[in-house]
Amino acid sequence: MGVLLRVCRRAGVIIKMIQTFSNLKLNIREGERELRRLVEKKLGGRAAYFRIVKKSLDARKKEDIRWIYTVECAKQEVKLPVKTWKKVRRQPEQVLIVGSGPAGLFCAVQLIRRGIRPIVVERGKCVEERKKDIDAFSLTRTLDPESNVQFGEGGAGTFSDGKLNTQTNGTYNREVVETFVQFGAPEDILYLAKPHIGSDNLSFVVRNMREYIRANGGEVLFSTKLTDIQTEGDAVAAAVLSDGRVIKTSELILALGHSARDTFEMLYRRGVALEQKEFAVGFRIEHLQKNIGLAQYGKDYSLLPAADYKLVSHTNERAAFTFCMCPGGFVMPAASEEGGVVVNGMSCYKRDGVNANSALVAQVKREDFGGEHPLAGVEFQRGLERKAFLLGGSSFRAPVQLVGDFLRNRASSRFGEVIPSYAAGTSFANLRECLPDALTRSIAEAIPDMGRRLRGFDCPDAVFTGVESRTSSPVRIVRGEGYESVRFHGLYPIGEGAGYAGGITSAAADGLRCADLIADQYSE
Repeated sequence: MGVLLRVCRRAGVIIKMIQTFSNLKLNIREGERELRRLVEKKLGGRAAYFRIVKKSLDARKKEDIRWIYTVECAKQEVKLPVKTWKKVRRQPEQVLIVGSGPAGLFCAVQLIRRGIRPIVVERGKCVEERKKDIDAFSLTRTLDPESNVQFGEGGAGTFSDGKLNTQTNGTYNREVVETFVQFGAPEDILYLAKPHIGSDNLSFVVRNMREYIRANGGEVLFSTKLTDIQTEGDAVAAAVLSDGRVIKTSELILALGHSARDTFEMLYRRGVALEQKEFAVGFRIEHLQKNIGLAQYGKDYSLLPAADYKLVSHTNERAAFTFCMCPGGFVMPAASEEGGVVVNGMSCYKRDGVNANSALVAQVKREDFGGEHPLAGVEFQRGLERKAFLLGGSSFRAPVQLVGDFLRNRASSRFGEVIPSYAAGTSFANLRECLPDALTRSIAEAIPDMGRRLRGFDCPDAVFTGVESRTSSPVRIVRGEGYESVRFHGLYPIGEGAGYAGGITSAAADGLRCADLIADQYSE
């Protein structure tokens, strides 16, 4: 247990005698009312101010699983300071943001906070219409290339698990989480060790962000694509949009998704510096969620949130690992081009689906791309997706295979205990035909290795669905320390599609940082 007494003065507000108690342990059968009782006993009186700072699960001993808390409290009411942002002194000519994924939306919100009114251009539809198109694709297998899991308001992350875990320790990460809560995300993401929002909550969170941008003088344009850029010398001058408009701009922010292949091609033609970027590909693997719970938590798994996992295997020269694990989730049809099958994972906030799924992927190296062209990785992805389309019967059905049959290198003919959740339909196939041999060997060798560390991961009845090809961008739009393109001033590539983020939190933080860099130029 640690106790911290602190006095802090901000904007005339004094915070007195806030005590912090850490390493507070509760049995999983005890509720948070018991936590408050425990804290007040240590405090020596009623807590007028009480806030959970961190909550994590210690499941190292399955017979004694505990919740671990850190709590702030005080005997008197505490008025916490409200964050404010320094406004700009002058307006730029026009700030245009291309893309409304996490990077683009957070960049727009931050610019509004700083006093700049941007225009957000999104090639897809608003999230309400986008959801209808995704549901229709699952039912009819008729693809809208501009409104799907990859394209539309909120970006690809909107139809995921909404995980906010990140490998980075950037100064903006806390602001990302607080901003999500401001726009309607569950407050527990402020303190959970493994926070997630859920796809169902993300839909109205991004809608609220859109309305905030519009209510404060910004614009959001849907079904509008960036088709060209105009430059003057070494600086960006204007953006050409699909509706025929040419918008003069001194600051053009490229918050592209990792699937904006036609936009990458346009940028390459215009001389924007691009380079290849390595990524990973593989399949979605599905197990029964209850079996993952038993393996991770033992017999008391039903008293706990849906169990997750994260596994890495180095059995050969190419690492294989699980990625974007979705407890109690679904495998989503995530294609954005005709003639290609792509899969992704999604969970709602409650994570109460029958199956667990994650991507099981292997490293792709530049030597696999088959050329030095900056967009060679895009063509590599496209080739895998077309193979999956053919293996699935050329109708957007996904090819599937039991893990046991994958290890035996034979097509499956029936399902066992796991029924795939991919809603657009499936066809049995040998998924080894989908990937290069080096990658299938890596995945095949990883399965028993991972099964030794997570009981049942190598279950023969687990189901592979292919192909998971868009784990991250195959391209990096090269930028300098000030976030500007190394080729054109005023052009700012940000987020996952530009090659500078690896998930919702890091992409959103990249957007916040870019907004502040631009606003600071107009605040001096």
